[in-house]
Amino acid sequence: MTEHTYPILDKVNVPSDFRAFSIPELKALADDVRTFLIDVISTTGGHLGAGLGSVELTVALHHVFNTPHDKLVWDVGHQAYPHKILTGRKDRLNTIRQYKGLSGFLKRTESEYDTFGAGHASTAISAALGMVAARDFNHEDYKVVAIVGDGSMTGGMVYEGMNNAGILKKNLIVVLNDNNMSIAPNVWALSNYFTQLIANPSYNRFKANMYELTGKLDAWGDRLRRVAARLEEGVKVVITPGMLFEALGFRYFGPINGHNMSQLVSIFSDVKNYPGPILVHVTTQKGKGYKPAEADVQRLHGVTPFDKVTGRSPKKADGPPAYTKVFGKAVVELAKQNPRLVGITAAMPDGTGLDQLQKELPDRFYDVGIAEQHGITFAAGLATQGCVPVAAIYSTFLQRAFDQIIHDVALQHLHVVFALDRGGLVGADGPTHHGVFDLSYLRLIPEMVIMAPKDESELRDMLYTAVEYKQGPIALRYPRGNGIGVPLKQGFDLIPIGKGEVLRSGKDVAIVCIGAIVQNALKAAEYLEKSGIRAEVVNMRFVKPVDADLLKDVASRFDHIVTIEDNSIVGGFGSAVVECYAQLGITNIKIKVHGIPDHFIDHGTPDELHRDVMLDAQGIAHVVNEFLQQHATVLRQPLRASVN
Repeated sequence: MTEHTYPILDKVNVPSDFRAFSIPELKALADDVRTFLIDVISTTGGHLGAGLGSVELTVALHHVFNTPHDKLVWDVGHQAYPHKILTGRKDRLNTIRQYKGLSGFLKRTESEYDTFGAGHASTAISAALGMVAARDFNHEDYKVVAIVGDGSMTGGMVYEGMNNAGILKKNLIVVLNDNNMSIAPNVWALSNYFTQLIANPSYNRFKANMYELTGKLDAWGDRLRRVAARLEEGVKVVITPGMLFEALGFRYFGPINGHNMSQLVSIFSDVKNYPGPILVHVTTQKGKGYKPAEADVQRLHGVTPFDKVTGRSPKKADGPPAYTKVFGKAVVELAKQNPRLVGITAAMPDGTGLDQLQKELPDRFYDVGIAEQHGITFAAGLATQGCVPVAAIYSTFLQRAFDQIIHDVALQHLHVVFALDRGGLVGADGPTHHGVFDLSYLRLIPEMVIMAPKDESELRDMLYTAVEYKQGPIALRYPRGNGIGVPLKQGFDLIPIGKGEVLRSGKDVAIVCIGAIVQNALKAAEYLEKSGIRAEVVNMRFVKPVDADLLKDVASRFDHIVTIEDNSIVGGFGSAVVECYAQLGITNIKIKVHGIPDHFIDHGTPDELHRDVMLDAQGIAHVVNEFLQQHATVLRQPLRASVN
């Protein structure tokens, strides 16, 4: 592997170091940043393509604007790796997305240059407008720039923010970083020329003088103003895509070549002092400057460590299939059996496994974009006409559609299947992506059925059960990553709604658990056995309705019960168990609720995070043993240190 030097980047730690750079020096800095980004991410893994596309844009923004006094608000974080490099964090970029390392997203506690945390898309304009309103309220003086990726433009929140900005008419700059969507005609010479013309200070002074002059001409002046405005708008309609943004109250400039440093510096220098909402449309190439990323945008969007020459990651050893793959294959099988089944995803066909349905049965597949709210109400509409919509959405992203789940699906008793990928602690993406609230926020919804499989075979049966269920909304959640390697049988079996199972018998304590964390509970029972504690392990399978008969039986045989879940302990599975016992009037037992503690969990590998929150096998064994010690039932030494 060739080692690179970075002659310009080595001299730069923060944006003030390159504010006086010439255009050639800025171009050289951008080259260094791109090379450095490839060098580091090829070793560590991370999000690559979007950052490669935003290098020149990032350099130009920090060059023109006086950050951190001026505020840059980035949408999501995939495009912000160059921003991290240029704001004092280049020496730690090799820790990105790693335990105790840099976040893969924007994080206010990480840097004063990260003005707003971002993991979900479409938030930047609303946040930036809030900062602008606070600036004006406090009589302060700074610029605010929101940088929005084109994918975020599929989310309705963007237009809510733009509409409000257009009404308030406050000084705000939005940069649309367009690297994929065809929302604009091709960038051609006349369009570039016109954009430079209307952004030029001389033109704007002339326009202002003309308006002042025509204002003195009474009715004739008004007519001249209207003619001039129509002429300018007519030209814009012909050669620019900006009328949508103009209709929302923004003054539009673009499209601009987002890799032309001279154009970028010029346009930002021109517009930064213009009044009112401004939108600058820049077109960039995802993966720019690295041929493998340019050729395969999807694969090199987010990567594991890879060979810089080929762009290929080492082949992983064969192992059990990922839950996502198992789900995707099962959806296709069920769709072939059931002609009314359709799949819905929110811009994540590959991430959810629905790309398999998209390839085999494209007329039964819908990608609604980064628009979870719309996606769920869209599913509700399908369900009213007898379709069986399977909405496959990451657990953390489904939070955005909470109101739609309640009002548009559950209240109308509609049969929508919610398949929540990335349940539990997902790892390197961190707190914005951990799916640790779904059991809580779904459980409070009337008539919602909630399942979580212990392995990939049970996932298939739960999906089949959900598709065959006719009485209303039903959800299943499953983790990121590979299954445990259990055999996958042909066909599917129905699981009785609300029924759990005993997986391992015991007599000292009952471990009652749900979902993929069941495997760690089973291993914990083995550790406990070595210390003389015989633990029963119960796979409840359903959070709602909870198996009251099974819980009643467990309480008749055990005085001590520990619930285990990889969900927040507030309002989740353990709460459901406690509530069930309260409703049954069973009070002569002691219960320990164990799961994700009531605070946000940072990023790291799932194994590292499970260890931190005592949800690995050893941690569970320690928690159970300590619980028994507290009540002096079975005296044993702490297990965390003694189990290998």
